Parts: sequence; structure tokens; C-alpha cells
Amino acid sequence: MRQIAIYGKGGIGKSTTTQNTVAALAEAGNKVMVVGCDPKADSTRLLLNGMVQKTVLDTLRDEGEDIELEDILKPGFKNTLCVESGGPEPGVGCAGRGIITSINMLESLGAYTDDLDYVFYDVLGDVVCGGFAMPIREGKAQEIYIVASGELMALYAANNIAKGIQKYANSGGVRLGGIICNSRKVDNELELLTNFAKEIESQLIHFVPRDNIVQRAEINKKTVIDFDPLADQADEYRALAKNISENDMFVIPKPMTQDRLEELMMEHGFLGL
Repeated sequence: MRQIAIYGKGGIGKSTTTQNTVAALAEAGNKVMVVGCDPKADSTRLLLNGMVQKTVLDTLRDEGEDIELEDILKPGFKNTLCVESGGPEPGVGCAGRGIITSINMLESLGAYTDDLDYVFYDVLGDVVCGGFAMPIREGKAQEIYIVASGELMALYAANNIAKGIQKYANSGGVRLGGIICNSRKVDNELELLTNFAKEIESQLIHFVPRDNIVQRAEINKKTVIDFDPLADQADEYRALAKNISENDMFVIPKPMTQDRLEELMMEHGFLGL
């Protein structure tokens, strides 16, 4: 069983990328569990065709500690298993505790079975402290992939996440598997992301082109794989899933300084300005 955490700047398309990748892995016959680690609880909705899943924290609040696995684990597209951690009421408590509570609950209820091929943790934005760092800090996920684009703040967040991986690499045993570019059609984006990945001694695992079919699929509450399996974009997610499946490059990243990151942007991101 491979345990994979997907990180990235808030709004970068991390949850969409994760769900489409999971759909491609499931379509190929893999048994996959997705653990949503965002208080918004939107990490599994495309796999569940838009169903609002009751979160682990809401279930605990409403029903107490005596719950069954099926209360928090719902079947989705191609028998994927879907969990949403949830969070506290707005303005009350630490949202990261939802991740800690959920993972501990799943372990105690026997969710991590031998027939699972993958567990994906879709982790909130670019936060790598507290409970949100749990998949890194405690080695719950052995592999980390960072979703980014050619925008400065997306790369700034990716570099910060690489710092978190580096910090916990020895204690948690986690490694960076690569950068996923979720394209925003920024100038020289492929070149920039390729060089960013090399700079931190990792790799660009896949470049996902921008395509409006992703939005059309989301409006229809589906992944692209489910909405239009013959679409070119569906093949892009299949390629990403294949690259992750076959990946054997796992590194302790070497993050850049802020000055070097900005130099890289000037070298590759803003040529000709």
C-alpha cells in the first residue's frame, strides 16, 4: 500500500487534480482510499458525484465515539473509498486536529486494509504546520507530490512545502516524489516548472494542460475520467496516474532561498520583459 499526500497552494486545483488522478488509478483496477484533509470537505465530491459527505468530526460531534467505519467511509467512483476529515466550527479550535482525529479513527476502525493499493491525503493549501503537517511529520504518507503552476505564489508555496518535507524527512521518512504542474498558461510555464523541480533536486512528474472540460466536468459533479473518458484531458490524468504509479525517484528536496526563487522566475518565467 502506497500512502501519498498531495500538497499545494490554496486554489491551485489540488483537490481536482487529486480526484482525477485517483479516478484514473481506480479505472485501471487499483483500490484507492482518499482522505480529505481540508475543513471545506471538498476532496471527494467529484468521486461521489457531488454527494455532500458527512465529515469525521461532524459524525463524532453528532454521534459520539461509538461509530462504525461505514459512518465515515463512503464508496465512490469505481469503488474508491472516500473520507472527509472536516474541521471545527468557524472560529473555534484548530482545523488541523480534524486530520489527526480522522487518521487515528480510520486506523482504529481498520480502514487500512491489505487490499488497498493507494491511500491519498488531499491536504489543505500550503499549510505545513500543526495538524496539517501530520502526513509529513508522522510518516503517514511516504510520498509527497506538490501541485504548482508558473505563478510566483504557487512556486513560493511549493518551495515552503519542500522545506517542510526536508525538515521531517529523517524523523518521518517522507520523500518528495515530484512536482505536478496544473497549468495556468503562464509564459514559459513548462520550462519554468521543469527547472524549478530540478533546482530543488526533484522532477516534474507531469504537466497537466489547462482545459475547460475540467470545469464542465465539475459542474456535472464528476471527474473528467467519469464525465468524458475519451477526452484528451482524461488521457492527461491517466498519464499522471501512470507516472505516479511507475515513479521511482523519491528525494529529500533542497529548497531555494527566496532570492534564488525570484531569480529563477526572472530567468525562465519572464523572458523578454
